[in-house]
Amino acid sequence: MTDDNKKQHAFNWFTALRDSICAEFESLEDALSGGNKADLPAGRFEISPWERENSGQPNASGSVLHGGGEMGIMRGRVFEKVGVNISRVHGTFAPDFAKNIPGAEDNNGEFWAAGISLVAHMQSPLVPAVHMNTRMISTSKSWFGGGADLTPMTEDPADTQSFHAAFEACGNRHDPSYYPEHKAWCDRYFYLPHRDEPRGVGGIFYDYLDSGDWDADFAYTRDVGETFLAAYSAIVKRHMNKNWTDEQREHQLVRRGRYVEFNLLYDRGTTFGLKTGGNTEAILMSMPPEVKWP
Repeated sequence: MTDDNKKQHAFNWFTALRDSICAEFESLEDALSGGNKADLPAGRFEISPWERENSGQPNASGSVLHGGGEMGIMRGRVFEKVGVNISRVHGTFAPDFAKNIPGAEDNNGEFWAAGISLVAHMQSPLVPAVHMNTRMISTSKSWFGGGADLTPMTEDPADTQSFHAAFEACGNRHDPSYYPEHKAWCDRYFYLPHRDEPRGVGGIFYDYLDSGDWDADFAYTRDVGETFLAAYSAIVKRHMNKNWTDEQREHQLVRRGRYVEFNLLYDRGTTFGLKTGGNTEAILMSMPPEVKWP
C-alpha cells in the first residue's frame, strides 16, 4: 500500500473500533438489572463532529492544524460519563514542539495523525475506570502507539489478573517481548510523581512502534483495541449489578482526583492535542463529571 492508503486504512479501522465499542457499551446500558442506578434510562452516545478550518494560520502554540474528528459522549446508568473520540488531523508543528516528535524536524514540522481515544468513568464505585487509545502518527517517520490501563477505586485482584492476562495473550500473539516491555512502560508512564503512587493497576502502553513491518505493527494495534473491548466488558459485567454504599461513592469521587491530576499534569496526549490546536472539549473529555479532593 502507498502511504496514503495506509493512513486511510488505519483511520477506517479506528472508526470501526469506535463503532464496535459504542455498540457494546450501549448494550451494557440495556443489560443493567441491579445496582443503585437500574431505574435510570439506558444511555446512548451522542456523536458530535468537529473540524478545523483550513486557514493555514498558526494557533497560539505556533502549530498549524487541519482536519477534524468526532467526539462521542454517553452519560448513562452504567457509564456515568464515557467518551470515545476519533480524529484525523494534519499540519505543521511549532518549531519548539517539533523537536520532541521523531522525524518532525526532518520534515519541516509536517505531520499527520489519526487515532481513537477512550476514557470511561463509571456510576458504580465497584466498576473500575478505564482508558484506551491507539493511534498512527507520521512525520518523516511513521509509527503506531497506544495502550490501555485500568483504574479501580478499590482494587479487585481478579479484575487486575484478567485484564493483564488478556493483554499478555495479545502481546504473545505478535511478539513475546511486547507484553513485558509494554507493561513496564505503562507502569512508568501512568505514575504520579508528586504523590509517589501509580494511577491505577496498569495495563500496557507503547509508542514509536515501527518494526519495519507496517502490516505486523498495525495487526498488533488492532489486536490491542479488540482485546481491550473484550477484557473490559467482562469486568463491567462482573460488577455492574451490585449495590454500593455512600462511603464507597465518596471514596470513588476522591480517587477520581488522581485521574484529573495525571491528565492535566503529565498526559502526553493532552499536551499533543492542546499544542496542535485540537478540539479542546474532545481533548478534555477524559475529565470525570464529578470529583472531590479531601
